[in-house]
Amino acid sequence: MSRRFDHLGDVETFVTVVEKGSMTAGAVALATTPSVLSRAISRLEARLGVQLLRRTTRRLSLTEEGRLYLEQSRAAFALIDDAERAMQGQGDELTGSVRLSVPTTYAHHRLPALLQPFVLRHPQVRVELNITNRNVDLVAEGYDLAIRMGPLPDSGLVGRKLEDAPMCLLAAPDYIARAGMPDRIGDLTRHACLPFVMPSTGRVAPWIFHEDGHDVDWTPHGSLQVSDDVLGVVSLALSGLGICQTYDFIARPLFAQGRAVEVLVPMRGRARPFSVIYAPHRRLSSASRALIDSLVGA
Repeated sequence: MSRRFDHLGDVETFVTVVEKGSMTAGAVALATTPSVLSRAISRLEARLGVQLLRRTTRRLSLTEEGRLYLEQSRAAFALIDDAERAMQGQGDELTGSVRLSVPTTYAHHRLPALLQPFVLRHPQVRVELNITNRNVDLVAEGYDLAIRMGPLPDSGLVGRKLEDAPMCLLAAPDYIARAGMPDRIGDLTRHACLPFVMPSTGRVAPWIFHEDGHDVDWTPHGSLQVSDDVLGVVSLALSGLGICQTYDFIARPLFAQGRAVEVLVPMRGRARPFSVIYAPHRRLSSASRALIDSLVGA
């Protein structure tokens, strides 16, 4: 009698190669050679009758069939992991790994305090943290979770809100001493504003205010503008080069230390949301579910 699942080693090879990004990296992870992995994936494709990966000399990419098979394979392996933990009596001690992508502002200034309770409670879980302002493709790039700023687009992803982060304007004290303190939003046209260009759209991010009972979006213009890393506008502002808008959780320590002063205080009051997201059709591991609950609870 033939075994139904004697190809699971080839499936694990496929998942590992995709998650590591190349045959070479996958071979290092599995302590074998790229040619062995290539043959394993070819066997799997022959068994399924579909192409899972597009191979070029420079990179690998998933076909649509490969993307679907990857999602289902990860879900199957997660079920096996859960079953083994249950049989081994490890239900109260989580193990495994969670791949989490986080934008720079949140990763440096907010996440450490939110992550600490989870790390202390579950020391056997490995959290693989990717810090980037690029919106990663959770499925194609093998991430379990991501933290995103702003309203979530209709992308089919599931999101749980972490918080609404209030926004404020800041400038260095010497800049205000030199240029004066603006009283209204219109006064900003006479100041050195520090815009940020959003990577997702290539457009300047509007500054958001609440003035006279109304929400106001205002697009800053300036001779200096920053792209990719939004923390750059804060660094420029602290150097006395102008005014920027940033999150309260970044600005509060700077105000307390006297390194920055708040600008247009009466116009504050609006916030931008942060959420943790995941793919709904992909079964989350126990560790991923526990991390979501911990972040939301914190």
